[in-house]
Amino acid sequence: MENVIELRNVSKSFKGFELKDVSISVKKGFVTGFIGENGAGKSTTIKLIMNLLQPDSGEITLFGLNYKQHEKEIKQRIGFVFDQNVFYENLTLLEMKSLIAPIYKNWDNAAFNHYVDMFELPLKQRLSTFSKGMMMKASLAVALSHHPELIIMDEPTSGLDPIFRRELLGVLRDIMQDGERTIFFSTHITTDLERIADYITFIHNGRHIFSKEYYSIQEDYAIVKGDLNLLDRDTEQEFVAIRKTNYGFEALTNNKKRVEKLFGDAVLLEKPTLEDIMLYTKKGKDQYAPAYS
Repeated sequence: MENVIELRNVSKSFKGFELKDVSISVKKGFVTGFIGENGAGKSTTIKLIMNLLQPDSGEITLFGLNYKQHEKEIKQRIGFVFDQNVFYENLTLLEMKSLIAPIYKNWDNAAFNHYVDMFELPLKQRLSTFSKGMMMKASLAVALSHHPELIIMDEPTSGLDPIFRRELLGVLRDIMQDGERTIFFSTHITTDLERIADYITFIHNGRHIFSKEYYSIQEDYAIVKGDLNLLDRDTEQEFVAIRKTNYGFEALTNNKKRVEKLFGDAVLLEKPTLEDIMLYTKKGKDQYAPAYS
């Protein structure tokens, strides 16, 4: 299966932060959700993918091409939606469109007008008067109007009300119907991804934790609840992290079948949310459970 985005052993260092040896593949025709806590490296990764930053080491390709020889071709094929305004606020949306349209050889005015009507956007109103939701709709309308093969979205639903977030997810589902487009969707609102994502890529503290089909996460991971007397040095090693209380323990496993085999009916297993997985991974074993003496 063709990978639209490939990062191979990519590293990037800043003062106080390092993206270390990250390898990620994004498959054509699917929605890949990109998750991680604030500061995990999501925005850095996206800037590397967009060629706004260059890696210290490793290789990045889009559509099988690299930026050194093919930057213009690659960027013609990408639509980008950012969580902050990237337009000139003193212009109207119509004026902004007139600046952007000539850049793209596949610009489609009919498509642009379609999305403007769908999102009920005023063409002749200054962008400085747009609400955050309106600005996000404008960004999406522009991004989709040159028929990009890859749509990269960095926190597109941040700060938006639930109604518009649902509308946005509906639009994304519609544009994915032909199987020719790919969406790479970074967000900390994991419930949005639970509604739309085919794959999840999880990054934590600058490290790639996993890339999995969404359904397989439910098969591999589980929240485990049981009595404290079930825990010892060996059984604690079966968990990503553990939280102990006076009433028992709650833990996350990434090997559900093994835990079922070890504990049987002595524990209760529940499906974790993506937020659960992020939380337990962030806390880690050392913070959740004190070491035995």
